[in-house]
Amino acid sequence: MHKGDQMTPIERLGCFLNGQEMDRILAMPLICSMSGKCAGMTHRQKRATAESEAQCQIEAYRKFGNDLLIAEYGLHTVGKALGSKMSDPEDAVPAIIDHVLKDLSDIDSLDFNKAKLENSEDFRKHLDCAKILVDKMGQEVPTGTLISGPFTAAASIYPVEKLLKGTIKRPDDIHKLMRLCTDVLKEIHNEFISVGSMILFCEPIASGSIISAKTYKEFVLPYTVELMDNIHAHNGIVCYHICGDTKKIISEMILTKPDMISIDNRVPIGYAKELIEPYMPLVGNVDPVGTMILGTPEDVDNSVKKCIQEAYDSKNGYILCTGCDLNGNIPLENLEAFMDAARKYGKYPLNSSNWE
Repeated sequence: MHKGDQMTPIERLGCFLNGQEMDRILAMPLICSMSGKCAGMTHRQKRATAESEAQCQIEAYRKFGNDLLIAEYGLHTVGKALGSKMSDPEDAVPAIIDHVLKDLSDIDSLDFNKAKLENSEDFRKHLDCAKILVDKMGQEVPTGTLISGPFTAAASIYPVEKLLKGTIKRPDDIHKLMRLCTDVLKEIHNEFISVGSMILFCEPIASGSIISAKTYKEFVLPYTVELMDNIHAHNGIVCYHICGDTKKIISEMILTKPDMISIDNRVPIGYAKELIEPYMPLVGNVDPVGTMILGTPEDVDNSVKKCIQEAYDSKNGYILCTGCDLNGNIPLENLEAFMDAARKYGKYPLNSSNWE
């Protein structure tokens, strides 16, 4: 437990979920892509094994006392398992360089069995990481696994620009692809839930900055509802995050019934609070680039304070978080400033005297 805290993260989360008072607000900066920096590893070194991936998360927790460890199933693992080719940079997140599906007429040639646990080395590696984190740290800090939503999984199989055009020109084929992605994601979710991990349900390609509300309602919403229902049927906890500007679809995101909704910094947190607070906890949304990477520790302090000021009294609870994943360029002193500010402005009892 961090020297600045009076509760462990697992105790704090338990109080939060049961509506009880905590020592301070939950603070979960998304230490995911850049976690290798916390252990002196490049991204390639970090992603090489389950043990190295877990070590980076544990080292980050020991440095900062953040309230969540993150295993990384990631956004492209379904596509990679099916045959999409990935880059292999030394110290950056791998990207898709060649999608396995070139034409929607070839959907039936895809073998989704390749994405199942017994056939996917990456799946086994990330599940082993989650197991390590839960086994080593589960009595002290919770673990969540970052997993793509179905539309983003589809984009790891079929190029994004073609996927978007397909929603207009070949909607039946896109629904067919979404059906296949949804079915395999259920199995993936179930495995991570079974080892004690929360689900961090991330859907960047469904961003309001990329697709319309109409497209979200037709091609994303029904499959997401199904996946959320499956997670809860297996006693899982899920946080739903869509990158970018989601102002036009927050009401639909609520309809999927996650346990909490995470908001990108592109959405004013006060606006999101009004819509989300009657139904579930709000999570967000310090700017991961302008503040966390490019800003100073003082900038981070001010941004954390502003988020807490605007959202601390959200009726179903508020969790301080960054607006998206953090990458490897972030100064570690800014992560320290984030957690220090959470302890300063988010201490209980929560009230305006913390920042006035």
